Order: sequence, then C-alpha cells, then structure tokens
Amino acid sequence: MKTFASRLIAWQRTHGRHDLPWQVKDAYCVWLSEIMLQQTQVATVIPYYQRFVAAFPDIAALAAASEEQVLAHWSGLGYYARGRNLHKAAQIIVEKHHGEFPRGIGKILELPGIGRSTAAAICALAFHEQRAILDGNVKRVLARYCGIAGWAGEKKVEEKLWSQAEALLPQSDVATYTQALMDMGATVCTRSRPKCALCPAQADCAALLTERIAELPTPRPRKAVPERHATFLLLMHGSDILLEKRPGSGIWGGLWCPPQFEDEDAAKEWFVRSGMEALGGEKMETFSHTFTHFKLHITPLKIQLARKPLRVEQAGSVWLEVDEALGAAIPMPVRMMLDKIVRN
Repeated sequence: MKTFASRLIAWQRTHGRHDLPWQVKDAYCVWLSEIMLQQTQVATVIPYYQRFVAAFPDIAALAAASEEQVLAHWSGLGYYARGRNLHKAAQIIVEKHHGEFPRGIGKILELPGIGRSTAAAICALAFHEQRAILDGNVKRVLARYCGIAGWAGEKKVEEKLWSQAEALLPQSDVATYTQALMDMGATVCTRSRPKCALCPAQADCAALLTERIAELPTPRPRKAVPERHATFLLLMHGSDILLEKRPGSGIWGGLWCPPQFEDEDAAKEWFVRSGMEALGGEKMETFSHTFTHFKLHITPLKIQLARKPLRVEQAGSVWLEVDEALGAAIPMPVRMMLDKIVRN
C-alpha cells in the first residue's frame, strides 16, 4: 500500500483546491492567508483577503500603513489582535529583513502573531521546506486516521498529534502534501458528515476501521459559557455619531466604538454628568454577540442630541457621519447597529 502522504498528494492533484487566491509563490500572500484563516473559514476569508491585498499589495505597503487603516480593512473579520500583529510584523520585516519575508522557521517564529503551525505552513507552502503543520483541520484528520483519542487542547494529546504529523511527512512534494491535509480537513474529513467514501486514506483509517468517526476527535470538555451585558450609547447629532477609540489591548483593541457601559443606569448617569441635551431617544432591541470565551448581550440606547458638545469626557473620541463610520475600523456588532440606523 502506498504511504499516507503519497495517497494524499495524488488526491490533491486531482481533487484538491487549486483556485484559492493566495495559492501563489509569494511568502507575503501565504503568511497573510494563514493569519486570516486562523479561526475563520475559507469562504469568509476570500473577500477580506482580496480587499486587503488590493489595499496593501506587499509587505512594504502594509508596514507603511497606519494601524487605523489596517484595522479598517480587518473590520468584521474578528480576532483583531491578528490584524495588529500582522501590522507589527510587517514593520519588523521592513526594519530587520529589508522588507523580505524571512526564511528559516526560527526567524519566522520571532514575528508577532505566528505560532508553530503557522510558521511551519509558511515554510512548507512558500519555501517547500519539510515542516509539519497542525491546525484545527489537520488535528481532526490525524486524530481519526491515527486513532488518537482525547481533547487536542491537552498537552499529552497535542504531543501525540505533533509526533504523528512529523512521522507522516513525505521526503518531497511537501507543499502539495500540506495543501492536501488542509483540503482534506476542509472538504472530506469534515467535523460532521465526513465523506469517508471519497477519502484516499480510508483503507487504513483507524477511526473508520473501528467505527469511531463520530467519536474522534474527542470534543473539548463542555463548560458553561459566561454571559455578560453591555449598554452602548449611540449619541447622534443629525447623521453624525460619537465614537471612541478603545485601548490597544483587549476586546476590540484599537477599534472605534460608541461609549460602552455595564448597564443602562451607568450609561444614563454618564449622559447626565456630561451635560448633553437630548432631543429624543429610543431603546433599541438587545442582541447578542458570541466571543470565544463568553457571550455579550448588547443593549443600544440611541439618543438624538440638540447640539454637539464642545468636548466629551473620554479622550480619543470623534464625531463621524454614519456612512463614514461604517468605513472605519469598527467591530461587527457596532457595524450591525449602524446598519440598522442607516436602514431606519
């Protein structure tokens, strides 16, 4: 029987994905796609990737841009630390590597926002180095093929997966093999309803042979998702809205948001203290936004002001016309609120 790697390589050449926009011989494009694809599906990433590359066609252009410009193009993609780290890494590459993406996994791992699997993927896809990857899709493929039980977030289980990933590496065609692993996880060995009949490794897949496809990989232990509440003040003057820049770290770091408070009482107290005069207001429908570790319930209070205040309490605040705000670096929940204002 042919090796696992040789079967995947042959399968990829016939059945794999060959038309993804980042499948080019350019380390910048590979790096950008790998960062965008962290925690995000291909179909979602493609339009963001295309707009991002059009705005920042190379590392030098990305490094020369402001963080505000970068985050504006990242807006809606989520996990914004990825965009901030991408920008910082581009500046480091310009300063330390003359604008050329560094070769060598050690130098790549020194860049912010790049971990072991991402660095290995860049090495394999852009430079054809013999490096093993272990992203979410690959963990699922290897857990099933090798029959590895246990949640992959546990150190011992992850070490087993890394060991298998290294052992299964081919001596040649590493870029094709790496792409095959990604394509297999995305299109055949899927989380639910895997297409085992189409799998090139079905003959000796441990999970298939032992009827454990539904059990592997072992899911993350379930925990109750914490729930939080927030009130956003949508302070309007005509079609202008007040936004403030959030701190550089934490949720929505560096993005523009309306003033946020723990509850309605705190929001109203701040409004009264600010001395602003309301012409009218309405409480918009509460909606929820789920993060990795918690769910946030957001209640927007829309208030039309008689006049713009000469100053606002928080530093880093700005008045923007709503359409202009929609083009700024704002998180998805804020975009949803502004879209609703535009529609109404």
